[in-house]
Amino acid sequence: MRRWWWLGTVVAVLALATSAAAQSNTLVLYGSPDRDWVAAVAAKFEKDTGLKVQWIRASSNEMYARIEAEKVNPKGDVWFGGTGDPHFAAAEAGLTEPYCPGNFAELREWMRDPIGNCRTIGLYAGPLGWAVNEGVLKKAGKPMPQTWDDLTKPEYKGMIAISNPTTAGTAYTALVTLLLLKGEDKGWDYLAKLHKNIAQYTKSGSAAGQLAGRGEVAIGIVFLHDSVMFAEEGFPVKPIAPADGTGYEIGGLSLIKGAPNKENAKKFIDWALTPGTQLIAKDFRSFQLQSNKNTPLPDVVKKHGMDFESVKTIKYDFLWASKNRERIIKRWSEQVFSQAR
Repeated sequence: MRRWWWLGTVVAVLALATSAAAQSNTLVLYGSPDRDWVAAVAAKFEKDTGLKVQWIRASSNEMYARIEAEKVNPKGDVWFGGTGDPHFAAAEAGLTEPYCPGNFAELREWMRDPIGNCRTIGLYAGPLGWAVNEGVLKKAGKPMPQTWDDLTKPEYKGMIAISNPTTAGTAYTALVTLLLLKGEDKGWDYLAKLHKNIAQYTKSGSAAGQLAGRGEVAIGIVFLHDSVMFAEEGFPVKPIAPADGTGYEIGGLSLIKGAPNKENAKKFIDWALTPGTQLIAKDFRSFQLQSNKNTPLPDVVKKHGMDFESVKTIKYDFLWASKNRERIIKRWSEQVFSQAR
């Protein structure tokens, strides 16, 4: 009887050891940038480290919802990219945990630790703006918008697209930008007026720029690096930065709390912040300013005049945005989106 008990113990120990070995060779990557960019990052990490990567791509707010739903039994190890606000909200909610990468000192100071204590690391940054189809405007006899206030004028009714903040981080950045720019009371009034001019709310952040590029709307509210991307792809859009100031994103890079493969996740975070890895972005026409000081800004961004030095930005309060995320999205859904257009 003791012999069988001993054999059973050996089998159990071997099974656990085998499971641990399999686990040590795996990384589950949750990615929120462009699908091809996430795929390329996963493939290069596999090649550079020998670790096996399983990856899933979803927009920032969708990925937040997934991580929140899995919090009792986490499936993912690391969350790569996507608008920072959902990352910061996840940190506030205890869905992710702090990790200071080994190459922390190489990162731009204003981007490296947006909400403190290494709860999320800045991966890249990009200002918010518009993709404007000048041809559509000219055909309709409408002027080029210059400020956020211009977008609420009746002449632009049905000519604007923006993503939905319940699914896309781009739109949430826009909500916070306008509430900070105008103050909450006037900001909510502004959002109600803007809503009346919206032709379509898209699921993903960049899709509004595609609609402008196809001529289905005249103006897409997107990040300026997405507008540059569409212009470079041959769409007839012009990147425009609002003259009265605009907010910006800091793309997040977060260690998921309770990650099944935590050490591999830490390796990935260190690796993802190196210039060699960050340069992958431009191969997929993702033209953000990367967080590592040694990663150059693509020349195409400078060509369009959409680098940070050329754009008037507001003081964007990332911590306030993360703490008030649920309240802001709820109020927008109930008091703005529900209204007739």
